[in-house]
Amino acid sequence: MSSGRTEGVNNFYHLCFAVQDIRRATDDLTRALGVQWGPVRTGRLGEWEYRIVFSVQGPPFFEVIQGDPGSPWDASGGSRFDHIGYWSSDITIDKQRLEERGAAIEFDACPYGRPFAYHRIDSIGSRVELVDMAVQEGFRQAWAPDGAPMAALDLDGPLAGPNP
Repeated sequence: MSSGRTEGVNNFYHLCFAVQDIRRATDDLTRALGVQWGPVRTGRLGEWEYRIVFSVQGPPFFEVIQGDPGSPWDASGGSRFDHIGYWSSDITIDKQRLEERGAAIEFDACPYGRPFAYHRIDSIGSRVELVDMAVQEGFRQAWAPDGAPMAALDLDGPLAGPNP
């Protein structure tokens, strides 16, 4: 599937901010940049509750998430840029390949029955999220009903660079 963009590392589909106050953050992004939002939804992962919303414009989408203290989205130390998100056509292989390239898994939701993982890249102070392509249709139905299919991360593509 192609989104019309160059395949490789530039086909990320969202940027995420972990925030202390989801309403304040979305209001500020709307006021500053004109971002429009879908409905804020609540969820639970393991012992953590969270609130999440995506922009209606995209890709790339803005994601804003507010999570419980101790959760992967804990922003008790201050709101922050949290991650850049990519679809993965094989999350097991892509997780391994990112680890081999120095991006250690910081949080893996797969054992919780959720098909995503966060990889830490310390030099940028942030994470990369891989999300299994199998849930893209559900994402599109929930957040981007008029959106086209989006491409998966291509770690072998022309922009991916060498595999050390």
